[in-house]
Amino acid sequence: MADARPAPAPTPASDDAPLPVPNLALPQLAFLLADPKAQHHRDGALDRLVAAIELDHMAPYLDHLSRLDLVPANPALLDRLRADNAAQLKRLADKLDDAQTNLGETEVSDALREKAAYLARIGEKARLPFLLSASLPDAAVKAHDEAFEKTAGKGAKIDLVLALVRIGLFHADHDLVTSLVDEGGDWDRRNRLKVYRGVHLLSIRNFTKAADLLLDALPTFTATELVDYDDFVVLCVLAGVFALERKELRKKVIDAPEVIAVLPSRPTIKDYAESLWKCDYAAFFRALATVESEHLLPSRLLSVHARYYTRELRIKAYAQLLESYRSVTLDSLASAFGVSTQWLDADLARFIAAGRLACTIDRVAGVVETHRPDAKNQRYTAVIKQGDAVLTSVQRLSRVIG
Repeated sequence: MADARPAPAPTPASDDAPLPVPNLALPQLAFLLADPKAQHHRDGALDRLVAAIELDHMAPYLDHLSRLDLVPANPALLDRLRADNAAQLKRLADKLDDAQTNLGETEVSDALREKAAYLARIGEKARLPFLLSASLPDAAVKAHDEAFEKTAGKGAKIDLVLALVRIGLFHADHDLVTSLVDEGGDWDRRNRLKVYRGVHLLSIRNFTKAADLLLDALPTFTATELVDYDDFVVLCVLAGVFALERKELRKKVIDAPEVIAVLPSRPTIKDYAESLWKCDYAAFFRALATVESEHLLPSRLLSVHARYYTRELRIKAYAQLLESYRSVTLDSLASAFGVSTQWLDADLARFIAAGRLACTIDRVAGVVETHRPDAKNQRYTAVIKQGDAVLTSVQRLSRVIG
């Protein structure tokens, strides 16, 4: 996840494959430069970031990063990129005027989509003060909306929606991403949309739903414009280990051919998934620490959720082991997890107090006792709570009607 490799936006493998615009490797590089926790992964990040910005003539993005002091101020480069942007946008405006005056709706749609793609490529979203009036915010989004209105065909419209999702992910604009409508399209576009939605769900800490979408899209993954394939497999493993039960983890993750193919280049991921499935909890805790340092903290997408993720996986491991015992000594548990008794005692106590683990600690005897809640009583309690909620709603409705 940390090794973001910006490259020139390549020609797609087919006419239907969207270009990686904007280049989502760049915000990851900017994150490595900004976050102190990612400092061990930032070697060469600045050089790669500036080179990619210059390659795509990204004056707005360079100006944004310079104001944040993430890249050194370079007025000469910024002026040159701004001049390139102005010239290119003038050419696109002339092309659009010609299409509107002399050509048909198809040519107008093509010109609008070309302009929208260019604004996205150069990293524009909020505004281009040197090109556009301040009264026209969100120039790239506005251009895509205009292209959407003039474009015929559901497939082409879905492509524009996916482009808007990429813009939202590039600029970390979750409101933009969540406001987009999820409609159908052809088979390939539906599969791409699963990946887009899955990545967005990861960014808002919904690992369970993300796992369903990402693992479903794994065998047919084509959304390389959004995320590198190897990195996508890593995301699938991280989400799968979080969300899946032990039986499903083996079937959908560990034995998945796509995961097996990537394991040589991502050995820590293999140890991570297999150690939980094999109930080797000491190895799992070591692998979890490695995953946190190598895949969570250096990731712009996942860094903010690293603490939550590792906490939930510790709870999952504890629950998985305790499920097999009615009582077990603290010393045995500490040995199984490869930690000290004092650390384990404190960690378990926090989760027990929060109601996340159904057990108690007898510190005098040095024993952890598990409690298996009665399923019938649980259902009875749930019915009572739901009934109270229904009665409350009926009473409120009667007051309104009365």
